[in-house]
Amino acid sequence: MPYFNGKTILVTGGTGSFGKKFVRKILETEIKKVIVFSRDELKQFEMSQEFTDKRIRFFIGDVRDKDRLLRAFEGVDIVVHAAALKQVGVCEYNPIEAIKTNVLGAQNIIEAAIEREVEKVIALSTDKAAYPVNLYGATKLVSDKLFVSANAYSGMKKTRFAVVRYGNVMGSRGSVVPFFNKVKETGKIPITDEKMTRFWITLNQGVQFVMDNLVRMKGGEIFIPKIPSIKVIDLATAIAPDCKIEIVGIRPGEKLHETMITEDDARHSLDCGGYYIILPEIKWWNSIDGNEGTKLPNGFSYVSNTNSQWLTVDEIRLLIKENNL
Repeated sequence: MPYFNGKTILVTGGTGSFGKKFVRKILETEIKKVIVFSRDELKQFEMSQEFTDKRIRFFIGDVRDKDRLLRAFEGVDIVVHAAALKQVGVCEYNPIEAIKTNVLGAQNIIEAAIEREVEKVIALSTDKAAYPVNLYGATKLVSDKLFVSANAYSGMKKTRFAVVRYGNVMGSRGSVVPFFNKVKETGKIPITDEKMTRFWITLNQGVQFVMDNLVRMKGGEIFIPKIPSIKVIDLATAIAPDCKIEIVGIRPGEKLHETMITEDDARHSLDCGGYYIILPEIKWWNSIDGNEGTKLPNGFSYVSNTNSQWLTVDEIRLLIKENNL
């Protein structure tokens, strides 16, 4: 992608599942430099053994530390913000820590990016940020709103902010696929509810979607891919067809179905073919007017159990095989 030629890119949370895949993909372009920013020295060391490209730099730091972000953002053209506390249960039992990282960390990213005149910032979100029922989703909803409104905060500075929101990432660290693969040896697969559905996206698709939107973003958009849904019970069947399904009940902070566009947000959203855009309700400037698409119909919402795209058990099994999971 020519857009990235000669640019310096920084990825927060760069040693995570998304970060590693993004770095691998972005190194296929003619970028000048990619900076991996994270707080875990062991993961950085392990990643440095795996990635030997001389264009990679590693920065130890935490998004809670604005001074460190200011130093790391010097000379950076693009920031991809993937760092977050993401485990629902962890956030429920450590709420203040979740707020420090997911909300105050977002504020630090915004302020440091504006001060260092970063060209573009794109933040990763989650379907749990729409109609949140758990603290993780609530913190990401606040983060989304901060990044959208940051375009007004930026004022006459050149920095522009956007958000990418998608569903469960197949095979990411902490996802259900490795868990099911681990417990199937017991002969039982625990699922919370046989009616539960989720949006489903591969890591490669998620990374490509972020890269595409870095090119097309104007500032203030929330980009949402059109992706299929799965029934969690079908996922269990695809991974362990001979195992007994054990219904264990919904955990604290969990929903039966996930939403990516609420009916209220749909009123200011566009259908752009392969993806949707939620536009800011408050129009501070005209740069977002170039987004082309069709307005969504009244009453529209994008929810995992009413989705028009579904993966069958065989299709899920094939995806797992193709992604070496």
